[in-house]
This record gives sequence, structure tokens and C-alpha cells, in this order.
Amino acid sequence: MQQVKLFKGVDSELPELERQINRWIRKTGVKVLSISGNLASQPSSASGPMNSFAAGDVLIIVQVETEKPLG
Repeated sequence: MQQVKLFKGVDSELPELERQINRWIRKTGVKVLSISGNLASQPSSASGPMNSFAAGDVLIIVQVETEKPLG
């Protein structure tokens, strides 16, 4: 079954985020199908309180194939 795992970090701590993702992949033994990411842009004055990302936030999406649901 295909599933996704989201990782969130900040651009100033990319090496630690990379280590965290690699540890998770090794620990779960999943087959990685794709990895994509996004770096949040500077918030504008119109972003408001609903914006949970600050400038420099990084979101990584890992799509995997696994035999059992991820918890």
C-alpha cells in the first residue's frame, strides 16, 4: 500500500532534518517511491493567524510503499 509521511523543519537545521528522515526510512524499512519538498516564502502582512509556516520552514513529503499501515 502507498502512504505518505510528512516532515517539517527549518532551513537552518537541514542536516538534522535529513538525519531524521534517513533514520525513519531505516527504522521502518519502507520502500521510498518519491521525496519532494517545499521551502516557505516570507510571510506577507496578509498571511494572518491561519498561516502556520514562518519564513524558512521546510516541508518534506516522502511517498512510500509499505505492507502495513504507518502509525
